[in-house]
Amino acid sequence: MILKVKKLHSDAILPSYAHPGDAGLDMYSNETVTIEPGQAHKVKTGIAFEIPDGYVGLIWDKSGVAFNHKLKTLSGVIDSGYRGEAMLSLINLSNTPCTIEKGHKVSQMLIQKVETVEVKEVNELSETKRGEGGFGSTGRK
Repeated sequence: MILKVKKLHSDAILPSYAHPGDAGLDMYSNETVTIEPGQAHKVKTGIAFEIPDGYVGLIWDKSGVAFNHKLKTLSGVIDSGYRGEAMLSLINLSNTPCTIEKGHKVSQMLIQKVETVEVKEVNELSETKRGEGGFGSTGRK
């Protein structure tokens, strides 16, 4: 599969795999920005995609950025029809300001197949052993 990427700024960095076999393409900041504690920011990448029909780009955290800097990805879907700049929405969950330097890896993107479903309203759903149990219903073991 070919992923077409357009640089919107000449100094933007194209997404890349850090290692052979990696699932996620590293995404880079195209700006230097400081995110204050508890604040969110849309980080510019300086690139746009042409994701093939039937696929989606899913934006995920980079483990080191998330753990070491407490930066969490807030949004994460780039649809195949979107042609605008890819923005990386991040929130700072730490107690200190975090500066993202231009050119730093911020998030990662996985390209995945999309299954389109037909939505059908029904009056009842089939019963299962789990039923409506959620949010910790299976215990701590």
